[in-house]
Amino acid sequence: MSTTSFLKPVLPPDIRAMKGKAPLVMVTAYTTPVARLADPHCDMLLVGDSLGMVLHGLPSTIGVTMEMMILHGRAVVRGAQKAMVVVDMPFGSYEEGPEQAFRNASRLMVETGAVAVKLEGGQHMAETIAFLTARAVPVMAHIGLTPQSVNTLGGYKVVGRGGEADRLMADARAVKAAGAFSVVLEKVPEGLAGRITAALSIPTVGIGAGVHCDGQVLVIDDMLGLFTDFRPKFVKRYAELGKAADAAIADYAAEVRARSFPGPEHSFPDELPAKGQK
Repeated sequence: MSTTSFLKPVLPPDIRAMKGKAPLVMVTAYTTPVARLADPHCDMLLVGDSLGMVLHGLPSTIGVTMEMMILHGRAVVRGAQKAMVVVDMPFGSYEEGPEQAFRNASRLMVETGAVAVKLEGGQHMAETIAFLTARAVPVMAHIGLTPQSVNTLGGYKVVGRGGEADRLMADARAVKAAGAFSVVLEKVPEGLAGRITAALSIPTVGIGAGVHCDGQVLVIDDMLGLFTDFRPKFVKRYAELGKAADAAIADYAAEVRARSFPGPEHSFPDELPAKGQK
């Protein structure tokens, strides 16, 4: 009799339970191969709308569509066995109201197999978050710098200094009260992020928000040195795969032009060798 072992996937209650126990690890993933690489090491994989800039060459995340998120979401779910897959709700898919948000969030979950969705916004999104969570849609909130609002924010600025600190704390409390199981803090001053983390009973996941958050998330192409159009201050490069790939492609091009590739070991003979011969 054969036996099959299954990894227990991480679910939103598991993430909430990790508050104060162990730092949460999260990276973005957009493809099956990357999901397979990241899955053993991470608690969560985010199919971020950053894919618009990282993979599709868009100037911001605003042009990302539901179809793009579904395509990449499916690919990541196929590659994840353990880590919980969270899919970003793209711009225009939830801001109209709770009913629109539910239609699109449920579509993302059904068509990708993802466990949860992420949406941007604080107090003004609390009603929508509550509507979704009451209908079995786990929601990761996102406050601070919200990239989908870059045109109204006036750029990718730090959020939460001076008079903004009280508003950001109120945003954090509102999304928690609405039922979010965790909240991303992006480009928030370190001290404020620590105070928010201490004030909430749900985990905070920082990106450019300092070490006091309950976990961290990075865009994987940033940390691997694959996306080099710009480099935010909060990104640490753990590899320079872009440079390695550039060198490898240059070597390939040189060998093709020199006719040293393909060699005999990469080619097929006209006749199969006789038995006993190489």
